[in-house]
Amino acid sequence: MNQITFKEACMNHGISIEDKQIEQLKRYMELLLEWNEKMNLTAITDPDEIWEKHFLDSILPFKDLSISSFCDVGSGAGFPCLPVKIVFPQIQCTMIEPLQKRCRFLEHVIQELDLKEIEVLNLRAEDVAKNHREVFDCISARAVARLNILLELCTPLCKVNGRLVFLKGKSGLEELEEAKKAMEVLGLQFDRSETLQIEDAQHINLYFTKKKKTSLKYPRNYGQIKKKPLGG
Repeated sequence: MNQITFKEACMNHGISIEDKQIEQLKRYMELLLEWNEKMNLTAITDPDEIWEKHFLDSILPFKDLSISSFCDVGSGAGFPCLPVKIVFPQIQCTMIEPLQKRCRFLEHVIQELDLKEIEVLNLRAEDVAKNHREVFDCISARAVARLNILLELCTPLCKVNGRLVFLKGKSGLEELEEAKKAMEVLGLQFDRSETLQIEDAQHINLYFTKKKKTSLKYPRNYGQIKKKPLGG
């Protein structure tokens, strides 16, 4: 996939892309590849694969959501948040990333692309929940942890009636089954799954709605969550 077929794919899914946004994505790619030589940001370095496996894969799950505030937990190299912000610039975005060197990269991209109403928090999600509890319309995470762990980390950040969207690989439905107890404890309603074929890989996106306030005892510290996930 190149920038032309990327734009066509977006249009086929009802997403309008302007030339400025294509240029921003191209610059983001340049910075990603440049910084990737100094630190581990991505194993995908072929430009054609970046257009599809990073950019298209990041924005498609959010094409039908009406949201004003978005929080990306464990942003890493910026996926899905930065492509979402570039393509849907009206959304106010927060990226949570515990590694300082990755935060420096994210801040540099934001500055280079002149993105507004987007911030990077150099914290763990469970620490962010102390001061940003139930404030975001939508929470997402991609390639961070298994679902039963993610739900406890992410749900406290989400408003009641807000949405949670998790970008998963082929194990997505298996993880969903494993997370049923966590969904019950945290008051989450499973809405739907969406399967996408990205080249030769199957990607499964999982959508949830938060139906009640989260107990103040969640999230526990990460060590506890990992050692004994809800329902595990």
